[in-house]
Amino acid sequence: MLDDADRRILRHWLAEPGAPRGALAERAGVTPATLGRRLEKMRASGVIKAVRARIDWRALGYAVEVSLRFTLDKTNPRAFDEFIAAARGVPEVVGIETFLGRVDVRLNAVARDMGHWQEVYREKILGLPHISEVEALMLISTIKESEGLPL
Repeated sequence: MLDDADRRILRHWLAEPGAPRGALAERAGVTPATLGRRLEKMRASGVIKAVRARIDWRALGYAVEVSLRFTLDKTNPRAFDEFIAAARGVPEVVGIETFLGRVDVRLNAVARDMGHWQEVYREKILGLPHISEVEALMLISTIKESEGLPL
Protein backbone atom coordinates (compact mmCIF):
# COMPACT_ATOMS: atom_id res chain seq x y z
CA MET A 1 0.00 0.00 0.00
CA LEU A 2 1.00 3.65 -0.18
CA ASP A 3 3.14 5.30 2.47
CA ASP A 4 3.29 9.01 3.34
CA ALA A 5 5.94 9.77 0.70
CA ASP A 6 3.84 8.10 -2.03
CA ARG A 7 0.79 10.12 -0.95
CA ARG A 8 2.78 13.38 -1.02
CA ILE A 9 4.11 12.53 -4.48
CA LEU A 10 0.61 11.76 -5.79
CA ARG A 11 -0.89 14.88 -4.21
CA HIS A 12 1.69 17.17 -5.81
CA TRP A 13 1.69 15.30 -9.12
CA LEU A 14 -2.12 15.48 -9.38
CA ALA A 15 -2.05 19.19 -8.54
CA GLU A 16 0.45 19.91 -11.31
CA PRO A 17 1.06 16.92 -13.59
CA GLY A 18 3.19 18.93 -16.02
CA ALA A 19 5.67 20.09 -13.37
CA PRO A 20 9.34 19.26 -14.01
CA ARG A 21 10.46 16.19 -12.06
CA GLY A 22 12.98 18.17 -10.03
CA ALA A 23 10.37 20.67 -8.88
CA LEU A 24 7.87 17.89 -8.14
CA ALA A 25 10.48 15.97 -6.11
CA GLU A 26 11.33 19.10 -4.13
CA ARG A 27 7.65 19.82 -3.35
CA ALA A 28 7.11 16.20 -2.28
CA GLY A 29 10.25 16.21 -0.11
CA VAL A 30 12.09 13.45 -1.99
CA THR A 31 15.02 13.27 -4.38
CA PRO A 32 14.38 13.13 -8.14
CA ALA A 33 15.69 9.53 -8.20
CA THR A 34 13.30 8.53 -5.39
CA LEU A 35 10.44 10.27 -7.18
CA GLY A 36 11.18 8.33 -10.38
CA ARG A 37 11.40 4.98 -8.59
CA ARG A 38 8.20 5.55 -6.64
CA LEU A 39 6.23 6.72 -9.70
CA GLU A 40 7.43 3.65 -11.60
CA LYS A 41 6.46 1.40 -8.68
CA MET A 42 2.97 2.97 -8.61
CA ARG A 43 2.62 2.43 -12.37
CA ALA A 44 3.71 -1.21 -12.07
CA SER A 45 1.27 -1.87 -9.21
CA GLY A 46 -1.64 -0.26 -11.10
CA VAL A 47 -2.09 2.75 -8.80
CA ILE A 48 -1.20 4.98 -11.77
CA LYS A 49 -3.01 3.64 -14.81
CA ALA A 50 -2.14 6.24 -17.40
CA VAL A 51 -1.09 9.79 -18.06
CA ARG A 52 -3.48 11.40 -20.49
CA ALA A 53 -4.32 14.66 -22.15
CA ARG A 54 -7.43 16.55 -21.08
CA ILE A 55 -9.08 18.27 -24.01
CA ASP A 56 -10.90 21.57 -23.59
CA TRP A 57 -13.78 21.00 -26.02
CA ARG A 58 -14.76 24.68 -25.89
CA ALA A 59 -11.30 25.71 -27.09
CA LEU A 60 -11.88 23.46 -30.11
CA GLY A 61 -15.20 25.13 -30.92
CA TYR A 62 -17.58 22.77 -29.11
CA ALA A 63 -19.65 25.16 -26.98
CA VAL A 64 -22.45 22.75 -26.03
CA GLU A 65 -22.00 19.86 -23.59
CA VAL A 66 -24.86 17.50 -22.79
CA SER A 67 -25.23 14.56 -20.44
CA LEU A 68 -27.86 12.09 -21.63
CA ARG A 69 -29.40 9.53 -19.29
CA PHE A 70 -30.98 6.48 -20.88
CA THR A 71 -33.23 3.73 -19.66
CA LEU A 72 -33.08 0.85 -22.09
CA ASP A 73 -35.72 -1.66 -23.14
CA LYS A 74 -34.30 -4.62 -21.26
CA THR A 75 -36.69 -7.13 -22.82
CA ASN A 76 -33.96 -7.67 -25.43
CA PRO A 77 -31.00 -9.51 -23.85
CA ARG A 78 -28.56 -7.74 -26.20
CA ALA A 79 -29.93 -4.23 -25.52
CA PHE A 80 -26.89 -2.99 -23.58
CA ASP A 81 -24.32 -4.37 -26.02
CA GLU A 82 -26.14 -3.11 -29.10
CA PHE A 83 -26.82 0.32 -27.61
CA ILE A 84 -23.20 0.79 -26.49
CA ALA A 85 -21.80 -0.43 -29.81
CA ALA A 86 -23.99 2.05 -31.69
CA ALA A 87 -23.18 4.91 -29.25
CA ARG A 88 -19.45 4.33 -29.75
CA GLY A 89 -20.00 5.11 -33.43
CA VAL A 90 -21.29 8.64 -32.73
CA PRO A 91 -18.25 10.96 -32.97
CA GLU A 92 -19.84 13.61 -30.75
CA VAL A 93 -20.20 11.13 -27.87
CA VAL A 94 -17.12 11.66 -25.69
CA GLY A 95 -18.07 9.47 -22.72
CA ILE A 96 -20.15 6.36 -22.02
CA GLU A 97 -20.95 5.06 -18.54
CA THR A 98 -23.23 2.25 -17.35
CA PHE A 99 -25.14 2.22 -14.06
CA LEU A 100 -27.23 0.03 -11.81
CA GLY A 101 -30.57 1.59 -10.97
CA ARG A 102 -33.25 3.50 -12.85
CA VAL A 103 -30.73 4.94 -15.32
CA ASP A 104 -28.91 2.31 -17.37
CA VAL A 105 -26.46 4.35 -19.45
CA ARG A 106 -25.16 7.90 -19.48
CA LEU A 107 -23.62 9.44 -22.58
CA ASN A 108 -21.67 12.68 -22.54
CA ALA A 109 -21.78 14.50 -25.86
CA VAL A 110 -20.46 17.73 -27.33
CA ALA A 111 -21.67 19.94 -30.19
CA ARG A 112 -20.46 23.15 -31.82
CA ASP A 113 -23.68 25.06 -31.13
CA MET A 114 -27.40 24.50 -30.55
CA GLY A 115 -28.08 23.93 -34.26
CA HIS A 116 -25.39 21.24 -34.39
CA TRP A 117 -26.74 19.74 -31.13
CA GLN A 118 -30.24 19.52 -32.60
CA GLU A 119 -28.81 17.70 -35.63
CA VAL A 120 -26.77 15.28 -33.47
CA TYR A 121 -29.72 14.60 -31.16
CA ARG A 122 -32.29 14.01 -33.88
CA GLU A 123 -30.14 12.17 -36.41
CA LYS A 124 -27.73 10.22 -34.21
CA ILE A 125 -28.84 9.99 -30.58
CA LEU A 126 -32.54 9.25 -31.07
CA GLY A 127 -31.60 6.59 -33.63
CA LEU A 128 -29.69 4.52 -31.07
CA PRO A 129 -31.29 1.10 -30.47
CA HIS A 130 -33.37 -0.06 -27.50
CA ILE A 131 -34.13 3.35 -25.94
CA SER A 132 -37.04 3.23 -23.53
CA GLU A 133 -36.49 6.69 -21.97
CA VAL A 134 -34.00 9.49 -22.48
CA GLU A 135 -33.30 12.62 -20.46
CA ALA A 136 -30.94 15.33 -21.66
CA LEU A 137 -29.14 17.57 -19.19
CA MET A 138 -27.44 20.63 -20.70
CA LEU A 139 -24.21 21.59 -18.93
CA ILE A 140 -24.29 25.22 -17.80
CA SER A 141 -21.08 25.35 -15.76
CA THR A 142 -18.61 23.07 -14.03
CA ILE A 143 -18.18 24.05 -10.40
CA LYS A 144 -15.65 21.42 -9.34
CA GLU A 145 -13.76 18.92 -11.42
CA SER A 146 -11.06 16.84 -9.82
CA GLU A 147 -9.54 13.46 -10.37
CA GLY A 148 -7.61 13.73 -7.14
CA LEU A 149 -8.30 11.81 -3.98
CA PRO A 150 -7.96 13.03 -0.41
CA LEU A 151 -4.45 11.59 -0.03
